[in-house]
Amino acid sequence: MISLKRNSKLELVEAPGKRIRASSIYTPGQSKDFKLSRGKFSNFITCPRCFYLDRVKGLAEPGMPGWTLNETTDHLLKKEFDECRQQQKPHRLFAAYGLDHIVPFDHPSMDDWRNSLHKGLMARYKDSNIILSGGVDDIWFNTQTETLIVVDYKSQANRNAVETKSYLASPYHEGYKVQMDFYNYLLDLMEFPIGDISYFLVVNANRAASGFHGVMEFEETIVPYQHDISWIDEQVQNMIDCMNSDKIPKSHMSCENCAYAKQRSNYE
Repeated sequence: MISLKRNSKLELVEAPGKRIRASSIYTPGQSKDFKLSRGKFSNFITCPRCFYLDRVKGLAEPGMPGWTLNETTDHLLKKEFDECRQQQKPHRLFAAYGLDHIVPFDHPSMDDWRNSLHKGLMARYKDSNIILSGGVDDIWFNTQTETLIVVDYKSQANRNAVETKSYLASPYHEGYKVQMDFYNYLLDLMEFPIGDISYFLVVNANRAASGFHGVMEFEETIVPYQHDISWIDEQVQNMIDCMNSDKIPKSHMSCENCAYAKQRSNYE
């Protein structure tokens, strides 16, 4: 996809190719606080070179259009769960999964935690200048163990029904697990008690319907995931070490962004 740069008035403007805000660029060895989101951590795991060029060198990746349909299902699900949050009762889906002891977590910072662009869960990494953040879709509360449960909404349109045992086995869903591990890691840094299981609430559009008829039907499935935060700490430190280095790291051999940039440079 070819992306054209537009300003806030949607007028076409010159694309600089570099970030303008100095606060979004990290200077190796700096002592000033610097915020890193869950998405940037995932970028580091995926390709250290792309991550470094973004955060340290300030290269701006081409923009992507918003996923408005996915955002709409998330928005509507949050409305539904907020009703249960206010009444502190289990959601209508819970009974079928033996989760009647779970209710949406009621906390005054919930809206902030779900604001991935400006706030989110937030914690300082040890005694460093790095502030880690990540916006969750929801958090539930286990009334039996009094622990928190991270929940992520996923929307898709697949002809095959969602299977709880195979859903996370797909290589394309590896990033989902990294995402969930990181959110639980943040809650742990924030000194909230977390359980052993997180959940993906997957809504799958019915492509076998007779027609659209102004309605899109979804099947809802709750997929459990036994998260693992034990590996995150080391990788966060590796990410910080990477940013504090003057050497640009190697790219992942399968990174299409790096491959494209390398091939394009042959024609310039």
